[in-house]
Amino acid sequence: MNILGISCFYHDSAACLIKDGHIVAAAQEERFTRKKHDERFPIKAIEYCLKEGGITIDQVDILTFYDKPFLKFERLLETYLSYAPRGLRSFLLAMPVWLKEKLWVPSVIKKEIGYKGKIIFAEHHQSHAASAFYPSPFQEAAILTIDGVGEWATASYGIGKDKGMKIEAEIHFPHSLGLLYSAFTYYTGFKVNSGEYKVMGLAPYGKPIYVGRIYKYLVDLKEDGSFRLNMEYFNYAQGLTMTNNKFHQLFGGPPRKPESKLTQREMDIARSIQDVTEEIMLRLARYVHQQTGQKNLCLAGGVALNCVANGRILREGPFEDIWIQPAAGDAGGALGAALFVWHQELNNARSADGIHDTQCGSYLGPSYTNTEVKHFLDMEGISYRELQDSELFNETAGLLAQQKVIGWFSGRMEFGPRALGNRSIIGDARDPNMQKNMNLKIKFRESFRPFAPSVLAEYAPKYFDIDRPTPYMLLTASVKKKIIPAVTHIDNSARPQTVHAETNPRFHNLLEAFRKKTDCPVIVNTSFNVRGEPIVCTPEDAYRCFMRTDMDYLVLENFLIDKTKQHILQETDNWRSTYELD
Repeated sequence: MNILGISCFYHDSAACLIKDGHIVAAAQEERFTRKKHDERFPIKAIEYCLKEGGITIDQVDILTFYDKPFLKFERLLETYLSYAPRGLRSFLLAMPVWLKEKLWVPSVIKKEIGYKGKIIFAEHHQSHAASAFYPSPFQEAAILTIDGVGEWATASYGIGKDKGMKIEAEIHFPHSLGLLYSAFTYYTGFKVNSGEYKVMGLAPYGKPIYVGRIYKYLVDLKEDGSFRLNMEYFNYAQGLTMTNNKFHQLFGGPPRKPESKLTQREMDIARSIQDVTEEIMLRLARYVHQQTGQKNLCLAGGVALNCVANGRILREGPFEDIWIQPAAGDAGGALGAALFVWHQELNNARSADGIHDTQCGSYLGPSYTNTEVKHFLDMEGISYRELQDSELFNETAGLLAQQKVIGWFSGRMEFGPRALGNRSIIGDARDPNMQKNMNLKIKFRESFRPFAPSVLAEYAPKYFDIDRPTPYMLLTASVKKKIIPAVTHIDNSARPQTVHAETNPRFHNLLEAFRKKTDCPVIVNTSFNVRGEPIVCTPEDAYRCFMRTDMDYLVLENFLIDKTKQHILQETDNWRSTYELD
């Protein structure tokens, strides 16, 4: 039984293939098109999934879509009518794409990929909930989903047990924690649906001086975590911006212009909305625990990527354990929709051992053999050295110990927004200058942005205040040792990835080689891309990024490439620049 899941048309479109209940492949369209957060129909991601599964589109038994377009359109029309005549410009801009494409998903599917079989539409938050529960290690658990908006729901909770899953209650648009956070993302001068990480990273530099103002004027928060937003201060329901003049007056001026200097005011605003978000998520988690009586919690939806709030839920909340979908945003909806059909619609059994998830480390994207890499290098006349595994790990570890910055490309590409050791830029966590240098010379991004540590799982409790695996970088923890300044944020926190030999033996071997040389099992791990560009997918993407930054070395599978031995990259039709530095 082959089930193809699709999410698209808003941001982070993706495809996923489930074969007899097992996740065979999943990838975001952006990785292939090189357009960050690409929302278009995921033709290339579908092509990859079918190729990985060794099937054609005619062998797909069921295709499933991650939300219900007509329900979403109903919400759109009702919202515009309730605000009319305000919002006319936004309405006129939205209608053509809805009437031409977004409403007619079956027609688009048939036209784009020639699929003529059965199509099942899941609800948006059902897809999120399924992506959280079904791959989790729990046989039964509470489920909490929080994002911007699906059809009408902006948050939901429910219970998953065995193969069944039921949504118990929802919060509806326009009252949305995701859109509240995005409004502050917009106001502080960052891009909505991509700059939320920046707000979270900026927050520790500020003081929560606006929290009282947010609760007084913007958010009516109840003890159970439910809330209502005062829509007099927001513009997203009917306009083309997130906030309005009343919001701007409340916080003392217009939104920060993108790329302008950050001031203490933006830092304080970021800290304030982060604190409010954490409080809402904690109250929601406590209420869900009270209502469900479950000891484990599964999280998904874009807000579940707020790793600071997740860390607090784990430490301060009532649940014994939590599991967060690594592709928690809309991309993960493709995976959730496919699993929803397999377990819920087709009634197939599920068993979990309480320890291991079925996400396969989220290594679900394309991989390239040494033969394919060598062909590329030889065709382009690139200088390289081919090394056996033991030589490669030992030599790369030695270069890291010399504070060299290395592009590390190995195995299957990650599914979700985090690089987890297969499409990563890595460095020495002990180097106090590494964070600044990587931000400015490699990533071309704001100097305040923190980097995550990758740590050998068996050593994690010695370096971080954490007592369990965190393989997907979705929890923050306090740093115990002062010897890793490159991954220690200003508030002494870090977002660790525990590296496990069973899910990523090559990355684990590299860290072990580094530990033997330095007595430190921790390195810097950031995604292999520059600002404004998706994470690299192919050897070509990796080499292009390598040559246009100050990285010192590039590892492509078993090939080590030294920057000092490379010719200057010439632009040709085959090497068109894809950089759009926003």
